[in-house]
Amino acid sequence: MPQVNRSERLGGWTRFVTARPRLALLAALVITALAVFVGSGVADRMGSGGWEAPDAESTYTTKALEREFPASQPNLLLLVDSGSTSVDDPAVAAEAARLTEELAAEKDITGVGSYWQSKSPGLRAKDGREALIAARIEGHDKAVGEVLDRIAPTYRGAHGPVKVSVGGPVAVRHEMQTIIQEDLLRAEMIALPVTLVLLVMVFGSAIAALLPLGVGIVAILGTNAVLRGITEFADVSVFAQNLTTALGLGLAIDYALFIVRRFREELAAGADTRAAVGTTLRTAGRTVLFSALTVAVSLAAMLVFPQYFLRSFAYAGIAVVLLAAAAALILLPAALVLLGPRVNSLDLRRLLRRRGSEAHHEPDASGRGWGRFATLVMRRAPVFAVLTTVGLVLLGLPFLGVKFGTADDRQLPAGAESHVVQQHIRDGFPGSPGGGLEVLAEGSATPAQYADYRNRITALPGVLRVDGPVTEGRSAYFSVLPKGEAVGEESQQLVRELRAQPAPFDTSVTGTAAVLVDSKDAIADRLPWAMGIIVFVTLLLVFLLTGSVLIPLQAVVLNALSLTAMFGAVVWVFQDGHLSGLLSFTSTGDIETTLPVLMFCVAFGLSMDYGVFLLSRIKEEYDRTGDHEHSVTFGLRHTGGLITAAAVILAVVMVAIGTSRVTNTKMLGLGIALAVLMDAMVVRSLLVPSVMKLMGRVTWWAPAPLRAFHQRFGLSEGGPAPVLAEDMSAAAPDRDKISTGA
Repeated sequence: MPQVNRSERLGGWTRFVTARPRLALLAALVITALAVFVGSGVADRMGSGGWEAPDAESTYTTKALEREFPASQPNLLLLVDSGSTSVDDPAVAAEAARLTEELAAEKDITGVGSYWQSKSPGLRAKDGREALIAARIEGHDKAVGEVLDRIAPTYRGAHGPVKVSVGGPVAVRHEMQTIIQEDLLRAEMIALPVTLVLLVMVFGSAIAALLPLGVGIVAILGTNAVLRGITEFADVSVFAQNLTTALGLGLAIDYALFIVRRFREELAAGADTRAAVGTTLRTAGRTVLFSALTVAVSLAAMLVFPQYFLRSFAYAGIAVVLLAAAAALILLPAALVLLGPRVNSLDLRRLLRRRGSEAHHEPDASGRGWGRFATLVMRRAPVFAVLTTVGLVLLGLPFLGVKFGTADDRQLPAGAESHVVQQHIRDGFPGSPGGGLEVLAEGSATPAQYADYRNRITALPGVLRVDGPVTEGRSAYFSVLPKGEAVGEESQQLVRELRAQPAPFDTSVTGTAAVLVDSKDAIADRLPWAMGIIVFVTLLLVFLLTGSVLIPLQAVVLNALSLTAMFGAVVWVFQDGHLSGLLSFTSTGDIETTLPVLMFCVAFGLSMDYGVFLLSRIKEEYDRTGDHEHSVTFGLRHTGGLITAAAVILAVVMVAIGTSRVTNTKMLGLGIALAVLMDAMVVRSLLVPSVMKLMGRVTWWAPAPLRAFHQRFGLSEGGPAPVLAEDMSAAAPDRDKISTGA
């Protein structure tokens, strides 16, 4: 079968994207306008939960209790403050009874109860001046939010002798969703102008600086439309919008930087516009394609997890990466064809340059500086490799003390109403409010059997009190109050003991600690699959790019090492509470279980993004010259400044996201910003050149069958790979046969 020439395929691609540039841009404008229409209001259709595993025992139990015993699962709490008077005062009790009756009459409200009805000590503060009215709002997140918006103004505030505040899980989720939307808008208002200024500093030309922003805006608006479509058949977390903005701007800028810089290099070398676009797509365009596939695979690995919080980031991430790459590889070349040399117009740095210099010429002073730096690093390769590795490992050591927990109201700002209510309950009410466990009993049972079961679970070492059973037909439930913290190790162990307790009926357990146990188990069960997918596809894609067996392994190891600082900082800052005052958050003493998985997938993909940029330029030069050390120096010289600029711009976007008042979003933004900067400024600048120097030409080794596979299916820049000495010696017998006429 004849082999198709890859340059012919790329030539066809170039002709396709540049044949009618005006038509391509007009079509993009129409599609973007449609995306704005389709994606409008997407945040209102998103949920603020998704941390629980849908197929877990705790999830089944929660739904069964909501159905059979709605009063057991209140999601709305009214905190009634009687001021200096006791909650048992007749006037206070009368007003509280009126509020309870009024709430019970509201549409979509069930399971209404209060301290004044039940006299339960768990619903009365220890100082006797606060008590609770509990209820359940039925429906999905959006419907529940609408009900809360309708009724909250009626009950919030002063009512005769009492003051009422609105809280509970539904209020926490609704307030979190509102704050995230407000913070996202603020982050965009911060990131866009700062990014534009940085792009102007990188390019000099205002025209060139606007191109990456255009690509990013197209990617973000398109992804919102995609997410709006996904909400029709799947749950999507509102947190995913933060990733959409961050990756949409960050990756679009990365890809556009790489393409526009290469296009300007080709123009400066004397190529005409279409030839420059063709060379750019054949080299930088191919690298962008590989990079996008690598990042998309890293994010797609989150689809193996059952929690819709993680799956939402996969939906958003895959969409925004592919759309950013498509815009960079289709729309951007069309724009470059139309602009030609005018891409260098509106040079805002001319006043800062000496007369006669040109900003777009390469190599420039910065490139020469990176070249000298690469030479220095390789001259002292063992020292840089060891010190950098040890430093990164030390920065990651705090992660060894990580404690996993669940997201709660403390994610919100200290002044948020629902946070204040929950904090009052946590500090002032007996037991561990919000940390109780519910045991659902299904099947026929006698009162004696229920009593015997209650006595046995009461005797468990971690149990403070057991209430119940509350029966309904063939079902019943018990409320179990743990002795320790709501999600502490003692409470998690109690969940396991309750599930192992024999009973004459079917039992299942839910509650905060039970959800955490099930979430940790679900992640631990699926994590090897996710890691395997990321590693396998990364190895394959980097091999197809480089033709080396060792470079993909090196890329995976160094990328993982680049994330150590992020994970160490997450524990040191957000779990242990260092800098909590400066960063304005409340430390819970643990890290939400899904966050490290999310941060790993995102940060690993972004690290590979920069790794592919650097390796592709090294490989291009190595294919041309066969000089290993020169190629490493050349690659860092021509991409070091570009990667650093891209990392700084992406870090700015992530820091803008990190200004959020919601702790998880703050952790995501600041953590990934740190990972990106460490990867670009430490791993790509120090570890990669020092390790490649130590490995020498063996870096490019691959067994003969894989070399043949790469020659047929791989995508490498430049001409054919140089013949290595071992290849020449292996081919010697064949040359001898030919020369002797054999």
